[in-house]
Amino acid sequence: MLLVIDVGNTNTVVGVYEGENLITNWRLSTERNRTIDEYGILFRNLFTLAKMDSEKITGIAISSVVPPLNFPLTKMSETYFGLTPYFIDYSSDTGMPIRYYPETDVGADRIVNSVAAIERYGAPCIIVDFGTATTFDAVSKNKEYLGGVITPGLNISAEALFQRAARLSRVEIRHPDRVIGETTIGSVQSGLYFGYIGLVDGILRRMIAELGGETKVIATGGLAKLIGRGSELIEEIDDDLTLEGLRLIYERNKR
Repeated sequence: MLLVIDVGNTNTVVGVYEGENLITNWRLSTERNRTIDEYGILFRNLFTLAKMDSEKITGIAISSVVPPLNFPLTKMSETYFGLTPYFIDYSSDTGMPIRYYPETDVGADRIVNSVAAIERYGAPCIIVDFGTATTFDAVSKNKEYLGGVITPGLNISAEALFQRAARLSRVEIRHPDRVIGETTIGSVQSGLYFGYIGLVDGILRRMIAELGGETKVIATGGLAKLIGRGSELIEEIDDDLTLEGLRLIYERNKR
């Protein structure tokens, strides 16, 4: 079995593959101060609750955008699983040429998302990942990673609004029934939701125009369902895209 770990700035997503099948997954908070043993106990508890044998793990693949956590995750893997993890980055053999300068600036999450999207949906395609930041990644018809767009995530945008506007309190981010809010809460919810959809679709229209052809648009990440269902241009919502990319790249490099 393969253990895959995607470390984001806000959340860490963990999955276990048996062959090509994702048999379980968990979404955790990313804690920069977690120790090696805390990670080890956490993973052992997850396996126990899922009634899975951690000794059946034969490989570990990690994509991380939080470098300080790479060392504790490496030591946790060695100590609690007896395995050296494989970290995916720009230098990994992905089968996807990177046309971005410099290559070292491409986040591992953007690489694994793009590889999985090519495999599942073909090219050209655009992947929108709704995380701490919202990233838009473009893959050409020749299956090359071209680059993309990085914008503040919806939660960051909302938090900035609440911190800088003294009379506005935090609200649930949801799909309002109508655009015109009849209360302050409704007005804020409408602005956050429809405003962000406007941002997403506006960027996508320009990217599709530059890519040309029949460009497939895929969404993933924590808020993919909320925003993706309201978008006019997002065609697929794939919660497991990042984990699938981790599996594909690991298998390509560990043959």
